[in-house]
This record gives sequence, structure tokens and C-alpha cells, in this order.
Amino acid sequence: MKGFSGRAVRPIPDRLKEALFNVLRPRLIGARFLDLCAGTGAVGIEALSRGARYVTFVERSRIVIEQLRHNLAACGIREGIEILQQDAARALEQLGKRGEAFDVIFFDPPYASELYEAVLEQLARAPSVLAPGGILIVMHHAKRALAARYGEFERVRQLRQGENVLSFYARHHAEAAATSRDVDADVRACSRSGRASR
Repeated sequence: MKGFSGRAVRPIPDRLKEALFNVLRPRLIGARFLDLCAGTGAVGIEALSRGARYVTFVERSRIVIEQLRHNLAACGIREGIEILQQDAARALEQLGKRGEAFDVIFFDPPYASELYEAVLEQLARAPSVLAPGGILIVMHHAKRALAARYGEFERVRQLRQGENVLSFYARHHAEAAATSRDVDADVRACSRSGRASR
């Protein structure tokens, strides 16, 4: 699968991607997956390969989308996908109006982007885009501080590798507590294997 050179597209490091999908493994079978700022589609394609039922890819750049389509075709993926060429916040608004709900939302904008707060606040205003029991994962630089809570969504865990961090959010109270236990068990397993650190 081909990548894309340029500052706007920063692929998730392989070891961190492996840790991410180890955590997500029990959630992926039959899941609806939203890949925000999808780039060339590596994360969403990996989700499909691991059992996700449907992936919506959101990417603003037309040129990058061309590479995303190439990668999907190279993997023989023609069904169970949607590609939206839109800004992530606008796509969330549209998906909410359509009544779409996703079991997993993965959000990985360029680290210097101003999209973080706009998208997370949009999710706070339209929380139904994340299905009950769902999880939101935000990838960000270790020096970028994200809030512990956005509306109904509460940070339950973080995975860190070098300067890269994955922050996991779920609805607060009982749902967040249950998600935290699930994620914590998988994080401990990844840490023991030496693939990720908290």
C-alpha cells in the first residue's frame, strides 16, 4: 500500500498502530468505523482487514484521496466503504444530520492543525455520531494538551510512543468506566509485550 509524501500526511508509526489495533480487536468485528483525516487510508483499511463492517473515510485533499482510492483498489476493497472529501468538522455535521453512528471514531489530523478543538467540540455538540458503547481515539503530539472531557466524552486512557499519543474517549459515568477497564486490560497486555507504553 502506497503512502504520500508531504507534511499534511503523517502516517501512524507501525508499532503504535499495532498497539491501537490490539486494543480495538474485540470491538472491530462488524463495527462501523469512522476514519477522520484519513490520509491515504492506512488505518481504515487495517480496520476493514480486521473485521470492521463499514468504514467511512474523511479526507479534505483531493490529491490524497486519489491515493486513498488507489490503495483501496490495490487491496481489492470495493464494498463497505464511503469516501467524503470534506473538512472533518463539516463531515461530522453532515453525518450527524444523516443519523449515522459509528462504533469507533479515529481522528488523526496534522499535528499543527487547528482542527482538534473544532472537531472535538463538534462531537460534543452531536454525540450521537458515536454509537452507544463506542470509543473515540485521537492521535496527537505529546506536547499538545487535550481536555480530559468534551461534552459527554471523557478520556479513559492514553497510549504513548515517543512524541506520539493516542487518547481514548468514551461517554462518562458507567459507560466510560466499562470502556476504561476494557482498554486498560489491553494496554497492560501491550505493555507486557513491549509494544507500547502508557
